[in-house]
Amino acid sequence: MNYDAILIMSFGGPEKMEDVKPFIDHVLKGKHVPDERKNEVVHHYELFGGISPINEQNRLLIKALKTELTSHNINIPIHWGNRNWHPFLADTLKIMTRDSIKNAIAFVTSAFSCYSSCRQYLEDIDHARSDAGPTAPVIDKVRPFYNHPGFIESNAEHIKTAISKLSDTPEDSVWIVFTAHSIPNTMAACSDYEKQLKESCNLIASALDHPHWSLAYQSRSGSPDTPWLGPDICDHLSELKEKKFTNIIIAPIGFVSDHMEVIFDLDTEAAEFCENNGIQMRRAMTASLHPKFVSMIRELICERLFDNKKRRYLGNIGPSPDFCSQTCCLTKPL
Repeated sequence: MNYDAILIMSFGGPEKMEDVKPFIDHVLKGKHVPDERKNEVVHHYELFGGISPINEQNRLLIKALKTELTSHNINIPIHWGNRNWHPFLADTLKIMTRDSIKNAIAFVTSAFSCYSSCRQYLEDIDHARSDAGPTAPVIDKVRPFYNHPGFIESNAEHIKTAISKLSDTPEDSVWIVFTAHSIPNTMAACSDYEKQLKESCNLIASALDHPHWSLAYQSRSGSPDTPWLGPDICDHLSELKEKKFTNIIIAPIGFVSDHMEVIFDLDTEAAEFCENNGIQMRRAMTASLHPKFVSMIRELICERLFDNKKRRYLGNIGPSPDFCSQTCCLTKPL
């Protein structure tokens, strides 16, 4: 297929305090979330002046990707559309339609496969194309990249940097806690989310030759009666302290940039827990603008742009398929 544009797709976030409530209402539209929980989330944003870092980080990522593509003599326009805040995907698709773009390659800022990080974005594309009209461009999403060397190596290098910042600490006494956004167990059962996360953890730990690691989850929401993936990060930190592991690296590999979930759940809540419990903790950076991560995005785009059949990956699972099946990443079993 002849592609004439790139589309960066992300979650989106508010950039001033008056945007916060409309943003949260948009995220939670159609979901039965108590007002108490909504107000709690609003307070999280208040702590940071109503600004989520995700939009600015996406701007920087797009800038870095343009430079990366240009350095490889690839000149193709990049557009950006969010699920939950400006620039909204529907608005972006209308602009792309107006500009007569026919086919675009989409990069979604999520490495792993579950409904909210994969299929829901495909649904977002379908809805936005419908709004844009019959001449809207065809959008093809690149494959999940949880085991791509660029993702693994960029995270490994960030973790190595974080370990070096633990004062007077032998490396063999450090425990790495990988984290990802928790999801309901029913959703996890319909995807490879857990399997992919564990594979990424293992690949990163192997790259570091570091045997002491575990996977925990964060940012749980919804009814307490609904089972979600665990353990929760703070519960897990308490367990590690009981086992005498008090030099901790938290590596949020489930995120590719610093969402609110990273700067509040980890940099605020988990950091406070560690300070109050005698745990020396450093948080590793997300893949974000690491040159190997940006290079990986260019490589994934080129797989489609030039119909390159080579698919780089690490480990034994193999590369994810280019296109999702009709039954993958559902919200619950059929």
